[in-house]
Amino acid sequence: MESVDSALMAARAQFAITISFHIVLAAFSIGLANFLMVLEALWLKTGRTVYLDVYRYWLKVFALNVAVGTASGLILEYQFGLNWSRLAVQAGDVIGPLMFYEVLAAFFIEAGFLGIMLFGLKKVGPKLHFFATCAVALGSLISAFWILSANSWMQTPAGYSIAADGRFIAEDWWAIIFNPSFAHRLAHMILAVFIGSATLIAGASAWQLRKAAHNPRARLQFSMALWVIALLMPLQIVVGDLHGRHSLQVQPQKVAAIEGSWTRPPAGAGEPLRLLAWPDMNERRNLWELSIPRAGSLYLHHDLHSSIAALDEFPPQDIPPVAPVFFAFRLMVGLGLLMLAQGVISLILRRRRRLYSARWFLSGCVWLAPAGFLAMLSGWVVTEVGRQPFTVYGLMRTADSLSSVSRAQVLGSTWLILLFYLLIFAIGLWVLLRLLRKPPQADEPGPQPTLADETGHS
Repeated sequence: MESVDSALMAARAQFAITISFHIVLAAFSIGLANFLMVLEALWLKTGRTVYLDVYRYWLKVFALNVAVGTASGLILEYQFGLNWSRLAVQAGDVIGPLMFYEVLAAFFIEAGFLGIMLFGLKKVGPKLHFFATCAVALGSLISAFWILSANSWMQTPAGYSIAADGRFIAEDWWAIIFNPSFAHRLAHMILAVFIGSATLIAGASAWQLRKAAHNPRARLQFSMALWVIALLMPLQIVVGDLHGRHSLQVQPQKVAAIEGSWTRPPAGAGEPLRLLAWPDMNERRNLWELSIPRAGSLYLHHDLHSSIAALDEFPPQDIPPVAPVFFAFRLMVGLGLLMLAQGVISLILRRRRRLYSARWFLSGCVWLAPAGFLAMLSGWVVTEVGRQPFTVYGLMRTADSLSSVSRAQVLGSTWLILLFYLLIFAIGLWVLLRLLRKPPQADEPGPQPTLADETGHS
Protein backbone atom coordinates (compact mmCIF):
# COMPACT_ATOMS: atom_id res chain seq x y z
CA MET A 1 0.00 0.00 0.00
CA GLU A 2 2.82 2.38 0.83
CA SER A 3 4.45 1.84 -2.57
CA VAL A 4 1.12 2.44 -4.32
CA ASP A 5 0.58 5.65 -2.36
CA SER A 6 4.08 6.91 -3.13
CA ALA A 7 3.63 6.12 -6.85
CA LEU A 8 0.29 7.93 -6.78
CA MET A 9 1.79 11.05 -5.23
CA ALA A 10 4.67 10.97 -7.72
CA ALA A 11 2.24 10.69 -10.66
CA ARG A 12 0.10 13.52 -9.31
CA ALA A 13 3.19 15.69 -8.83
CA GLN A 14 4.29 14.98 -12.41
CA PHE A 15 0.89 15.96 -13.77
CA ALA A 16 0.89 19.12 -11.64
CA ILE A 17 4.28 20.12 -13.07
CA THR A 18 3.28 19.55 -16.69
CA ILE A 19 -0.15 21.18 -16.45
CA SER A 20 1.25 24.21 -14.60
CA PHE A 21 3.71 24.88 -17.40
CA HIS A 22 1.30 24.17 -20.22
CA ILE A 23 -1.82 25.94 -18.98
CA VAL A 24 -0.09 29.33 -18.91
CA LEU A 25 1.14 28.93 -22.47
CA ALA A 26 -2.22 27.67 -23.72
CA ALA A 27 -4.03 30.52 -21.98
CA PHE A 28 -1.62 33.14 -23.36
CA SER A 29 -2.08 31.70 -26.87
CA ILE A 30 -5.85 32.11 -26.59
CA GLY A 31 -5.55 35.63 -25.21
CA LEU A 32 -2.99 36.74 -27.79
CA ALA A 33 -4.90 35.22 -30.72
CA ASN A 34 -7.98 37.25 -29.80
CA PHE A 35 -5.90 40.37 -29.11
CA LEU A 36 -4.37 40.05 -32.58
CA MET A 37 -7.81 39.58 -34.10
CA VAL A 38 -9.01 42.85 -32.54
CA LEU A 39 -5.87 44.70 -33.67
CA GLU A 40 -6.21 43.53 -37.25
CA ALA A 41 -9.93 44.38 -37.28
CA LEU A 42 -9.13 47.92 -36.10
CA TRP A 43 -6.43 48.24 -38.75
CA LEU A 44 -8.83 47.15 -41.49
CA LYS A 45 -11.53 49.50 -40.21
CA THR A 46 -9.39 52.60 -39.70
CA GLY A 47 -6.39 52.10 -41.97
CA ARG A 48 -4.12 53.39 -39.18
CA THR A 49 -0.74 51.68 -39.39
CA VAL A 50 -0.25 51.95 -35.61
CA TYR A 51 -2.58 48.95 -35.23
CA LEU A 52 -0.61 46.97 -37.81
CA ASP A 53 2.69 47.83 -36.09
CA VAL A 54 1.39 46.50 -32.77
CA TYR A 55 -0.10 43.46 -34.55
CA ARG A 56 3.23 42.52 -36.14
CA TYR A 57 5.02 43.04 -32.82
CA TRP A 58 2.77 40.68 -30.83
CA LEU A 59 2.54 38.22 -33.72
CA LYS A 60 6.18 37.36 -33.06
CA VAL A 61 5.39 36.74 -29.39
CA PHE A 62 2.40 34.62 -30.42
CA ALA A 63 4.55 32.47 -32.72
CA LEU A 64 7.09 31.91 -29.94
CA ASN A 65 4.34 31.02 -27.47
CA VAL A 66 2.73 28.52 -29.84
CA ALA A 67 6.07 26.82 -30.48
CA VAL A 68 6.90 26.38 -26.79
CA GLY A 69 3.29 25.51 -25.92
CA THR A 70 3.14 22.73 -28.50
CA ALA A 71 6.24 21.11 -27.03
CA SER A 72 4.76 21.16 -23.53
CA GLY A 73 1.32 20.00 -24.68
CA LEU A 74 2.59 16.84 -26.35
CA ILE A 75 4.13 15.58 -23.11
CA LEU A 76 0.95 16.39 -21.23
CA GLU A 77 -1.13 14.23 -23.58
CA TYR A 78 1.18 11.23 -23.22
CA GLN A 79 0.67 11.11 -19.47
CA PHE A 80 -2.86 9.78 -19.84
CA GLY A 81 -1.44 6.62 -21.35
CA LEU A 82 1.68 6.43 -19.21
CA ASN A 83 0.44 7.21 -15.70
CA TRP A 84 -3.36 7.24 -15.91
CA SER A 85 -4.22 4.33 -18.19
CA ARG A 86 -6.94 3.02 -15.86
CA LEU A 87 -8.72 6.36 -16.08
CA ALA A 88 -8.41 6.18 -19.87
CA VAL A 89 -9.87 2.65 -19.88
CA GLN A 90 -12.70 3.30 -17.44
CA ALA A 91 -13.75 6.75 -18.65
CA GLY A 92 -12.40 6.71 -22.21
CA ASP A 93 -15.86 6.23 -23.74
CA VAL A 94 -16.76 9.71 -22.45
CA ILE A 95 -13.47 11.61 -22.23
CA GLY A 96 -11.93 10.22 -25.44
CA PRO A 97 -14.34 11.86 -27.92
CA LEU A 98 -14.17 15.19 -26.06
CA MET A 99 -10.38 15.17 -26.26
CA PHE A 100 -10.56 14.14 -29.92
CA TYR A 101 -12.72 17.16 -30.75
CA GLU A 102 -10.18 19.38 -28.97
CA VAL A 103 -7.42 17.94 -31.15
CA LEU A 104 -9.54 18.59 -34.26
CA ALA A 105 -9.96 22.23 -33.24
CA ALA A 106 -6.30 22.66 -32.34
CA PHE A 107 -4.74 21.04 -35.39
CA PHE A 108 -7.29 21.47 -38.17
CA ILE A 109 -8.49 25.00 -37.40
CA GLU A 110 -5.66 26.64 -35.47
CA ALA A 111 -2.72 24.92 -37.14
CA GLY A 112 -4.42 24.95 -40.53
CA PHE A 113 -4.62 28.74 -40.61
CA LEU A 114 -1.56 29.50 -38.48
CA GLY A 115 0.82 29.51 -41.44
CA ILE A 116 -1.34 32.04 -43.31
CA MET A 117 -1.56 34.17 -40.18
CA LEU A 118 2.21 34.17 -39.64
CA PHE A 119 3.49 34.44 -43.21
CA GLY A 120 0.64 35.19 -45.59
CA LEU A 121 -0.25 38.87 -45.20
CA LYS A 122 1.55 39.97 -48.38
CA LYS A 123 0.50 36.86 -50.28
CA VAL A 124 -3.25 36.49 -49.64
CA GLY A 125 -4.31 40.09 -49.00
CA PRO A 126 -5.53 41.79 -45.82
CA LYS A 127 -9.12 40.53 -45.81
CA LEU A 128 -8.28 36.88 -46.35
CA HIS A 129 -5.46 37.22 -43.85
CA PHE A 130 -7.94 38.64 -41.33
CA PHE A 131 -10.12 35.58 -41.93
CA ALA A 132 -7.12 33.39 -41.03
CA THR A 133 -6.51 35.38 -37.85
CA CYS A 134 -10.18 35.00 -36.90
CA ALA A 135 -10.00 31.25 -37.59
CA VAL A 136 -6.98 30.86 -35.30
CA ALA A 137 -8.68 32.90 -32.56
CA LEU A 138 -11.93 30.95 -32.92
CA GLY A 139 -10.05 27.65 -33.02
CA SER A 140 -8.31 28.48 -29.75
CA LEU A 141 -11.68 29.15 -28.08
CA ILE A 142 -13.19 25.95 -29.51
CA SER A 143 -10.19 24.02 -28.19
CA ALA A 144 -10.76 25.52 -24.73
CA PHE A 145 -14.46 24.62 -25.02
CA TRP A 146 -13.76 20.90 -25.40
CA ILE A 147 -10.99 20.75 -22.80
CA LEU A 148 -13.18 22.48 -20.23
CA SER A 149 -16.13 20.25 -21.13
CA ALA A 150 -14.04 17.15 -20.41
CA ASN A 151 -12.67 18.60 -17.17
CA SER A 152 -16.10 19.77 -16.05
CA TRP A 153 -17.58 16.33 -16.70
CA MET A 154 -14.98 14.84 -14.38
CA GLN A 155 -16.04 17.40 -11.76
CA THR A 156 -19.82 17.01 -12.25
CA PRO A 157 -20.44 13.80 -14.25
CA ALA A 158 -23.75 13.52 -16.11
CA GLY A 159 -25.27 11.69 -19.08
CA TYR A 160 -23.55 8.34 -18.40
CA SER A 161 -24.25 4.82 -17.26
CA ILE A 162 -21.83 2.39 -15.61
CA ALA A 163 -21.22 -1.01 -17.21
CA ALA A 164 -20.77 -4.22 -15.28
CA ASP A 165 -16.99 -3.92 -15.53
CA GLY A 166 -17.08 -0.38 -14.10
CA ARG A 167 -16.61 1.51 -17.38
CA PHE A 168 -18.47 4.77 -17.93
CA ILE A 169 -20.75 4.50 -20.96
CA ALA A 170 -21.91 7.64 -22.78
CA GLU A 171 -25.71 7.83 -22.87
CA ASP A 172 -26.59 11.50 -23.45
CA TRP A 173 -23.94 13.61 -25.19
CA TRP A 174 -25.84 16.84 -24.64
CA ALA A 175 -25.81 16.18 -20.87
CA ILE A 176 -22.15 15.12 -21.00
CA ILE A 177 -20.92 18.17 -22.90
CA PHE A 178 -23.10 20.71 -21.10
CA ASN A 179 -22.75 19.10 -17.69
CA PRO A 180 -23.89 21.02 -14.58
CA SER A 181 -20.64 22.94 -13.93
CA PHE A 182 -19.56 23.49 -17.56
CA ALA A 183 -21.04 26.95 -18.13
CA HIS A 184 -19.54 28.31 -14.90
CA ARG A 185 -16.09 26.87 -15.61
CA LEU A 186 -16.04 27.96 -19.24
CA ALA A 187 -16.98 31.56 -18.43
CA HIS A 188 -14.62 31.75 -15.46
CA MET A 189 -11.68 30.31 -17.42
CA ILE A 190 -12.14 32.36 -20.59
CA LEU A 191 -12.33 35.56 -18.54
CA ALA A 192 -9.21 34.47 -16.64
CA VAL A 193 -7.42 33.89 -19.97
CA PHE A 194 -8.24 37.37 -21.26
CA ILE A 195 -7.39 39.06 -17.96
CA GLY A 196 -4.12 37.16 -17.59
CA SER A 197 -3.06 38.08 -21.11
CA ALA A 198 -4.05 41.70 -20.47
CA THR A 199 -2.00 42.00 -17.27
CA LEU A 200 1.05 40.61 -19.07
CA ILE A 201 0.60 42.97 -22.03
CA ALA A 202 0.00 45.90 -19.65
CA GLY A 203 3.12 45.01 -17.66
CA ALA A 204 5.31 44.77 -20.75
CA SER A 205 3.86 48.03 -22.10
CA ALA A 206 4.41 49.79 -18.78
CA TRP A 207 8.05 48.70 -18.82
CA GLN A 208 8.42 50.11 -22.32
CA LEU A 209 6.67 53.38 -21.43
CA ARG A 210 9.09 53.95 -18.57
CA LYS A 211 11.85 54.17 -21.19
CA ALA A 212 9.87 55.58 -24.15
CA ALA A 213 7.00 57.53 -22.65
CA HIS A 214 5.75 58.99 -25.93
CA ASN A 215 5.83 55.85 -28.08
CA PRO A 216 2.29 55.75 -29.57
CA ARG A 217 2.36 51.99 -30.10
CA ALA A 218 3.32 51.25 -26.49
CA ARG A 219 0.57 53.64 -25.40
CA LEU A 220 -1.96 51.90 -27.62
CA GLN A 221 -1.29 48.39 -26.32
CA PHE A 222 -1.10 49.67 -22.72
CA SER A 223 -4.46 51.40 -23.09
CA MET A 224 -6.16 48.39 -24.71
CA ALA A 225 -4.88 46.00 -22.03
CA LEU A 226 -6.09 48.23 -19.21
CA TRP A 227 -9.53 48.55 -20.80
CA VAL A 228 -9.76 44.74 -20.76
CA ILE A 229 -8.79 44.60 -17.08
CA ALA A 230 -11.15 47.43 -16.09
CA LEU A 231 -14.12 45.91 -17.93
CA LEU A 232 -13.61 42.19 -17.28
CA MET A 233 -12.46 42.10 -13.63
CA PRO A 234 -15.87 43.17 -12.22
CA LEU A 235 -17.53 40.61 -14.52
CA GLN A 236 -15.06 37.95 -13.34
CA ILE A 237 -16.01 38.63 -9.73
CA VAL A 238 -19.69 38.12 -10.57
CA VAL A 239 -18.96 34.90 -12.50
CA GLY A 240 -16.71 33.68 -9.69
CA ASP A 241 -19.49 34.27 -7.17
CA LEU A 242 -21.97 32.28 -9.30
CA HIS A 243 -19.39 29.52 -9.77
CA GLY A 244 -18.70 29.37 -6.03
CA ARG A 245 -22.39 29.18 -5.13
CA HIS A 246 -22.87 26.37 -7.64
CA SER A 247 -19.86 24.50 -6.22
CA LEU A 248 -21.47 24.77 -2.82
CA GLN A 249 -24.32 22.65 -4.15
CA VAL A 250 -22.39 20.05 -6.17
CA GLN A 251 -19.01 19.86 -4.35
CA PRO A 252 -19.61 20.83 -0.71
CA GLN A 253 -16.36 19.19 0.48
CA LYS A 254 -14.36 21.48 -1.80
CA VAL A 255 -16.09 24.60 -0.49
CA ALA A 256 -15.59 23.45 3.10
CA ALA A 257 -11.86 23.04 2.37
CA ILE A 258 -11.77 26.48 0.72
CA GLU A 259 -13.29 27.99 3.85
CA GLY A 260 -11.24 25.90 6.28
CA SER A 261 -14.51 24.98 8.00
CA TRP A 262 -14.03 21.93 10.22
CA THR A 263 -17.20 22.24 12.32
CA ARG A 264 -20.51 23.90 11.57
CA PRO A 265 -21.18 26.99 13.71
CA PRO A 266 -24.34 27.14 15.90
CA ALA A 267 -27.62 27.70 14.06
CA GLY A 268 -28.05 31.32 13.06
CA ALA A 269 -24.48 32.29 14.00
CA GLY A 270 -23.42 32.55 10.36
CA GLU A 271 -20.23 31.36 8.65
CA PRO A 272 -17.08 33.35 9.49
CA LEU A 273 -14.67 34.56 6.82
CA ARG A 274 -11.33 33.01 7.73
CA LEU A 275 -8.78 35.45 6.41
CA LEU A 276 -5.81 33.40 7.61
CA ALA A 277 -5.50 30.03 9.30
CA TRP A 278 -3.31 26.94 9.38
CA PRO A 279 -5.46 23.88 8.59
CA ASP A 280 -4.23 20.71 10.32
CA MET A 281 -5.42 17.50 8.64
CA ASN A 282 -4.28 15.30 11.52
CA GLU A 283 -6.06 17.20 14.29
CA ARG A 284 -8.91 18.18 11.95
CA ARG A 285 -8.93 21.80 13.04
CA ASN A 286 -7.22 25.12 12.35
CA LEU A 287 -4.25 25.60 14.67
CA TRP A 288 -4.75 29.36 14.62
CA GLU A 289 -7.28 31.51 12.88
CA LEU A 290 -7.97 35.13 12.00
CA SER A 291 -11.58 35.52 10.93
CA ILE A 292 -14.44 38.00 10.52
CA PRO A 293 -17.73 36.76 12.07
CA ARG A 294 -20.62 36.17 9.63
CA ALA A 295 -18.68 37.59 6.65
CA GLY A 296 -18.41 34.15 5.06
CA SER A 297 -22.20 33.83 4.99
CA LEU A 298 -22.38 37.15 3.19
CA TYR A 299 -20.56 35.98 0.07
CA LEU A 300 -21.50 32.29 0.29
CA HIS A 301 -25.25 32.72 0.82
CA HIS A 302 -25.72 36.51 0.56
CA ASP A 303 -27.06 36.70 4.09
CA LEU A 304 -25.59 36.87 7.62
CA HIS A 305 -27.08 33.76 9.19
CA SER A 306 -26.56 30.70 6.95
CA SER A 307 -23.75 28.18 7.30
CA ILE A 308 -22.19 25.53 5.07
CA ALA A 309 -21.55 21.82 5.49
CA ALA A 310 -18.34 21.43 7.51
CA LEU A 311 -15.52 18.98 6.90
CA ASP A 312 -16.43 16.83 9.92
CA GLU A 313 -19.73 15.98 8.20
CA PHE A 314 -17.98 13.99 5.45
CA PRO A 315 -16.07 10.68 5.63
CA PRO A 316 -12.40 11.39 6.35
CA GLN A 317 -11.33 9.46 3.24
CA ASP A 318 -13.41 11.80 1.04
CA ILE A 319 -11.90 15.08 2.26
CA PRO A 320 -9.45 16.85 -0.07
CA PRO A 321 -6.07 18.19 1.15
CA VAL A 322 -7.28 21.30 2.95
CA ALA A 323 -4.17 23.49 3.19
CA PRO A 324 -3.36 23.75 -0.56
CA VAL A 325 -7.00 24.51 -1.41
CA PHE A 326 -7.34 27.02 1.44
CA PHE A 327 -4.21 29.02 0.60
CA ALA A 328 -4.58 28.82 -3.21
CA PHE A 329 -8.07 30.27 -3.01
CA ARG A 330 -6.87 33.23 -0.92
CA LEU A 331 -3.98 33.86 -3.28
CA MET A 332 -6.39 33.85 -6.23
CA VAL A 333 -8.80 36.26 -4.52
CA GLY A 334 -5.99 38.53 -3.31
CA LEU A 335 -4.51 38.83 -6.80
CA GLY A 336 -7.99 39.39 -8.21
CA LEU A 337 -8.54 42.33 -5.86
CA LEU A 338 -5.19 43.82 -6.89
CA MET A 339 -6.15 43.55 -10.55
CA LEU A 340 -9.55 45.10 -9.81
CA ALA A 341 -7.74 48.01 -8.17
CA GLN A 342 -5.44 48.22 -11.20
CA GLY A 343 -8.45 48.58 -13.49
CA VAL A 344 -10.17 51.19 -11.30
CA ILE A 345 -7.01 53.27 -10.91
CA SER A 346 -6.45 53.15 -14.67
CA LEU A 347 -9.89 54.68 -15.22
CA ILE A 348 -9.14 57.47 -12.74
CA LEU A 349 -5.74 58.22 -14.30
CA ARG A 350 -7.22 58.04 -17.78
CA ARG A 351 -9.80 60.67 -16.81
CA ARG A 352 -7.05 62.87 -15.34
CA ARG A 353 -4.87 62.35 -18.46
CA ARG A 354 -2.04 60.86 -16.42
CA LEU A 355 -2.35 57.24 -17.54
CA TYR A 356 0.99 57.23 -19.38
CA SER A 357 2.91 59.58 -17.09
CA ALA A 358 2.21 58.28 -13.56
CA ARG A 359 5.43 56.36 -13.00
CA TRP A 360 4.22 54.79 -9.76
CA PHE A 361 1.31 53.27 -11.67
CA LEU A 362 3.59 52.08 -14.47
CA SER A 363 5.81 50.39 -11.87
CA GLY A 364 2.77 48.76 -10.29
CA CYS A 365 1.66 47.40 -13.66
CA VAL A 366 5.12 45.91 -14.22
CA TRP A 367 4.91 44.08 -10.89
CA LEU A 368 1.38 42.88 -11.71
CA ALA A 369 2.40 41.52 -15.13
CA PRO A 370 2.20 37.84 -14.01
CA ALA A 371 -0.72 38.40 -11.61
CA GLY A 372 -3.44 37.20 -13.97
CA PHE A 373 -1.73 33.91 -14.77
CA LEU A 374 -0.71 33.34 -11.13
CA ALA A 375 -4.35 33.82 -10.13
CA MET A 376 -5.38 31.38 -12.86
CA LEU A 377 -2.89 28.76 -11.63
CA SER A 378 -4.17 29.24 -8.08
CA GLY A 379 -7.70 28.70 -9.33
CA TRP A 380 -6.67 25.44 -10.99
CA VAL A 381 -5.12 24.26 -7.72
CA VAL A 382 -8.44 24.95 -6.02
CA THR A 383 -10.31 23.12 -8.78
CA GLU A 384 -8.11 20.05 -9.11
CA VAL A 385 -6.82 19.53 -5.57
CA GLY A 386 -10.28 20.34 -4.22
CA ARG A 387 -11.70 17.45 -6.29
CA GLN A 388 -9.45 14.93 -4.57
CA PRO A 389 -9.50 12.06 -3.75
CA PHE A 390 -11.50 11.57 -6.98
CA THR A 391 -10.71 11.86 -10.67
CA VAL A 392 -14.38 11.44 -11.61
CA TYR A 393 -15.98 13.21 -8.68
CA GLY A 394 -17.74 10.85 -6.27
CA LEU A 395 -17.41 7.87 -8.63
CA MET A 396 -13.78 7.04 -9.39
CA ARG A 397 -10.90 7.62 -7.02
CA THR A 398 -7.54 8.92 -8.12
CA ALA A 399 -5.84 5.87 -6.62
CA ASP A 400 -7.96 3.64 -8.90
CA SER A 401 -7.01 5.70 -11.97
CA LEU A 402 -3.26 5.07 -11.72
CA SER A 403 -1.38 2.83 -14.15
CA SER A 404 0.69 -0.10 -12.89
CA VAL A 405 3.82 1.98 -12.47
CA SER A 406 6.35 2.23 -9.68
CA ARG A 407 7.43 5.34 -7.84
CA ALA A 408 10.93 5.02 -9.33
CA GLN A 409 9.54 4.91 -12.89
CA VAL A 410 7.38 7.99 -12.34
CA LEU A 411 10.15 9.94 -10.62
CA GLY A 412 12.62 9.09 -13.39
CA SER A 413 10.26 10.32 -16.11
CA THR A 414 9.40 13.38 -13.99
CA TRP A 415 13.04 14.46 -13.82
CA LEU A 416 13.41 14.02 -17.57
CA ILE A 417 10.25 16.05 -18.22
CA LEU A 418 11.30 18.74 -15.76
CA LEU A 419 14.75 19.08 -17.34
CA PHE A 420 13.17 19.28 -20.81
CA TYR A 421 10.68 21.89 -19.63
CA LEU A 422 13.31 23.99 -17.90
CA LEU A 423 15.47 23.95 -21.03
CA ILE A 424 12.61 24.83 -23.38
CA PHE A 425 11.13 27.43 -21.07
CA ALA A 426 14.49 29.01 -20.30
CA ILE A 427 15.15 29.48 -24.01
CA GLY A 428 11.59 30.68 -24.60
CA LEU A 429 11.72 33.14 -21.71
CA TRP A 430 15.08 34.51 -22.86
CA VAL A 431 13.71 35.13 -26.37
CA LEU A 432 10.48 36.60 -24.98
CA LEU A 433 12.30 39.10 -22.77
CA ARG A 434 14.45 40.14 -25.72
CA LEU A 435 11.32 40.69 -27.80
CA LEU A 436 9.57 42.71 -25.09
CA ARG A 437 12.60 44.77 -24.13
CA LYS A 438 11.89 47.40 -26.79
CA PRO A 439 8.46 48.80 -27.73
CA PRO A 440 7.00 48.25 -31.21
CA GLN A 441 8.38 50.59 -33.86
CA ALA A 442 7.06 52.07 -37.09
CA ASP A 443 9.52 49.88 -39.00
CA GLU A 444 8.56 46.74 -37.05
CA PRO A 445 9.84 43.69 -39.02
CA GLY A 446 7.12 41.91 -40.92
CA PRO A 447 5.02 42.20 -44.05
CA GLN A 448 4.18 45.75 -45.13
CA PRO A 449 0.94 45.54 -47.12
CA THR A 450 -1.05 48.45 -48.45
CA LEU A 451 -4.73 48.85 -47.73
CA ALA A 452 -5.34 51.11 -50.72
CA ASP A 453 -7.02 48.36 -52.74
CA GLU A 454 -8.83 46.86 -49.75
CA THR A 455 -10.21 49.78 -47.76
CA GLY A 456 -9.51 52.94 -49.70
CA HIS A 457 -6.81 54.06 -47.23
CA SER A 458 -3.21 54.54 -48.30
